[in-house]
Amino acid sequence: MQDRSRVTAVLGPTNTGKTHYAVERMLAHRTGVIGLPLRLLAREVYDRIVKARGPSVVALITGEERIVPERVQYWVATTEAMPEVGADFVAIDEIQLCADPERGHVFTDRLMNMRGLHETMLLGSDTMRPAIAALVPGVQFMRRERFSTLSWAGSKKLSRMPPRSAIVCFSVDEVYATAELIRRQKGGCAVVMGALSPRTRNAQVAMYQNGEVDYLVATDAIGMGLNLDIRHIAFSATEKFDGRRYRPLFPHELGQIAGRAGRHTDPGTFGVTGDASPLDEGLIEAIENHRFQPISRLMWRNAATEFGTIERLIASLEVAPQSEWLSRGREADDLRALKALSAMPEIRDQVTHPKDVRLLWDVCRIPDFRSISAGEHSTLLARIFGFLRDGQVPGDWLASQIQRIDKVQGDIDTLSKRLAYIRTWTYVAQRSGWVSDESHWRAETRAVEDRLSDALHAALTQRFVDRRTSVLLRRLKQKEALLAEVNDKGEVTVEGEFAGRLEGFRFQADPSATGDEARMLARAAYEALQPEFHLRADRFYNAPDTELDFTEQGGLMWGSSAIGKLVKGAEPMKPGVEAFVDEEAGPDIAEKVRRRLQHFIDRKVATAFEPLLALKNDETLTGLARGFAFRLVEAFGVLPREGVANEVKDLDQDARGLLRKHGVRFGQFTIFQPALLKPAPTRLRLVLWGLDQGLSEFPESPPPGLVTIPNLPDVPKGYYTLSGYHPAGERAIRIDMLERLADMLRTHDSRAGFEATADMLSITGMTLEQFSGLMGGLGYKAERGERAKARAEAPVAPAAEIAAPDPNDHEHPLTEEESVLAAETRAKWEAEQAARKAEEEAAAEAAGETVDTGIAEPGPEAGVVVPELEVFYTFTWAPRPRGNRRPQRGEHQGQAGQDQGQGRGPQGARAERGPRRDGKPGEGRNSDGKPGEGRFGGEGKRSGGGPKGKPKGKPRHDGPRGDGPRKDGPKQFEARPPRAEKKIDPDSPFAILASLKNKT
Repeated sequence: MQDRSRVTAVLGPTNTGKTHYAVERMLAHRTGVIGLPLRLLAREVYDRIVKARGPSVVALITGEERIVPERVQYWVATTEAMPEVGADFVAIDEIQLCADPERGHVFTDRLMNMRGLHETMLLGSDTMRPAIAALVPGVQFMRRERFSTLSWAGSKKLSRMPPRSAIVCFSVDEVYATAELIRRQKGGCAVVMGALSPRTRNAQVAMYQNGEVDYLVATDAIGMGLNLDIRHIAFSATEKFDGRRYRPLFPHELGQIAGRAGRHTDPGTFGVTGDASPLDEGLIEAIENHRFQPISRLMWRNAATEFGTIERLIASLEVAPQSEWLSRGREADDLRALKALSAMPEIRDQVTHPKDVRLLWDVCRIPDFRSISAGEHSTLLARIFGFLRDGQVPGDWLASQIQRIDKVQGDIDTLSKRLAYIRTWTYVAQRSGWVSDESHWRAETRAVEDRLSDALHAALTQRFVDRRTSVLLRRLKQKEALLAEVNDKGEVTVEGEFAGRLEGFRFQADPSATGDEARMLARAAYEALQPEFHLRADRFYNAPDTELDFTEQGGLMWGSSAIGKLVKGAEPMKPGVEAFVDEEAGPDIAEKVRRRLQHFIDRKVATAFEPLLALKNDETLTGLARGFAFRLVEAFGVLPREGVANEVKDLDQDARGLLRKHGVRFGQFTIFQPALLKPAPTRLRLVLWGLDQGLSEFPESPPPGLVTIPNLPDVPKGYYTLSGYHPAGERAIRIDMLERLADMLRTHDSRAGFEATADMLSITGMTLEQFSGLMGGLGYKAERGERAKARAEAPVAPAAEIAAPDPNDHEHPLTEEESVLAAETRAKWEAEQAARKAEEEAAAEAAGETVDTGIAEPGPEAGVVVPELEVFYTFTWAPRPRGNRRPQRGEHQGQAGQDQGQGRGPQGARAERGPRRDGKPGEGRNSDGKPGEGRFGGEGKRSGGGPKGKPKGKPRHDGPRGDGPRKDGPKQFEARPPRAEKKIDPDSPFAILASLKNKT
């Protein structure tokens, strides 16, 4: 066979079309066999030949896959699985792997022993020329030149990596880490590793070839003949772990991988990235010119094995080569497994015949796909050999092993391990006679591998590919119009991928996107959103005011979207607006939105402050009235009286009448327009005030409907007045309610003292204790007192209402029957009261409180009752150096005058009134010591203080200075309606005793 076969060595660098040429030569013959270095590459060549000649004449044989039709003509196989058939043509690809320490002996054996009947072709690097010439007599050499140029591109960061680049890593962990970085910065990448199944690898390669991603992260497996559209190769490292140690990559290995850049006539580049150091100039030149040192040693192992005994088999495998070109490589996995199993007594005892030695060797050649440990692998092989020694691998045991693997849940590492495990059982199912139903188990293992492959591809894509970014990049490169949609929730999708959210007229990109991805998303979204901006602006401009609103912090809302904010204007009542519109929307859109917002807020101010604006624009107001109107407008319609007391005093009745026509109320504490105290004007007033004051955070308006709110010390000055409240003590009371309370207070004598009425408490909604604090804040002095009160429901009737019989009454002595009944009744009543008291004390102790049960302890006399006390307050006016005067009876419309309790002389000199112990009015004296004239100035009737100190008007009989009689003590008023007369409890023991007494 060797003498008649023509052997041709087709040598040259990558991208020379050697594999393509060999396939064409094989199809020119009637039969042929081609051996390829990788299962992935074998599958690629098989698909190509099937496409050309059909599946009925093409066979595929690998360690885990066996497709052999009945009329097979062309065999595609991995180099280790090449069948020994008499074919017209034989080709061996990547022949330079003869120098590989682990697999080299297989390629060397094929180099020296595999021949076709008519033609044999050896494909590989030009570095194999001397070795092939020495070992293969009569060989003819054919050199093929590279179709494209290859040049050095230097070192590049991943963020600057050009499109259509492949980053080469030398460990799985490094592949995953690099792929994650590319996903974040470039949108995603495909992953290609030798450990992937052909189905997963093809899916990843198709994703890269179709342009869904522009980057590929791979191991050095891409250097073995995979034809990809790669323009740049970047090495992330220049050393690798070869199974035993880390070593630098050989120059020809670097050249083999770098040569994958550039497809057909397109030029390619290579470089480094990450932590890899730049290559030296000599190595760069060698790679660019494809000139490397020739290979001088090929790995070899004796193919003439002997199977008499285990010892003879091991010895034949370890025979030393006889040629200087050949060298024994490192101990292969199958030989290491054979030695491990031969050391097991249970295995050695079973191997008694040459056929057992051959079976043991076939078992030892099962590859260690799992790569767990040598011990674990040897244990599995021993188990399989035991099954085969007895016949076949049991179907139920094999089914249980496959069932444990057939799970598509898990992460990338888990799915990769399951794929490695299923490859072991796929290899077992491919061996003839090892399982009972070969076709069933081959189909079963293939189905499991396909499911795991699909799951692994999905996991790799989900982790390392951002579909959204890759789709947008592809459409942008194609310069086509992007289809964008905005749903009713404001979600923006571009080409069906979520890009962000359109809030009003501002686009918020997806927060998960960062760096280049975020910028690309924004660019794609803005290009697609231009029509949407115009449509939304038209819709907003024509929207009714009911769809717009402002927040208490000055924000302007359109539905739930922030459209702008209020800014300080030229006048407090004329705020400006700032629209929230992206610059990419254009100035026309921004101006349109701003005009609509300004119209909205202008109408809002005009509606809410209509009474105040009418007052401002009333041209009939002149003089002091007009000036006072402007003061009220500046205060947003709510003005504390004590700050404008002099201006109020100067207003005559006509001016006040004109102001009252606009709803202005001159209250004792505040001057205001009642219509502006409603919630809507109050809310807007606080916002406008916050803008005018330049506050960074505006105070919120109080909840509507509350009469009093807490008086907090840290709120801005003026907040309570503008909110429609007046601070008084620990609480602030609503202005209109305060004026109603002031009207009530004027009907009472604040000098003699008075108690709160039920109407006062009802207006404020306060308890008596809270009301006392409020009155203290208004300038009144509260005196606390206690007095007895009758119980509404008492277990004992008052002694004044029930006359209990006295056992010591000698004038009306009790009969013997009455005495016994009285004693029993009293004992029963005392027991009931004691039980009730104990129960209430226990409940109070459990609650951690002390409760007054209101039950009087019975004394030695049966009818004695300790009365319950009630708390009451007496309020009197407490003059202060400054502040509001006390209200007086008889004043017109509650208008304030000068402080009572003080006098002024004829020239207005201030006088102080001294107290007198006889209860008569004191005498006022000026600051110069002379007697002063006391007067009570104000609108309406004056109660004193004529030009010469003579009283005017009718004499008063109810005040401290009247001429009529007055009581010596203070007047007492109760803050509740009269109590109804209490009825006598007929079940009371004292009522029973009284009835017995009456009978006598």
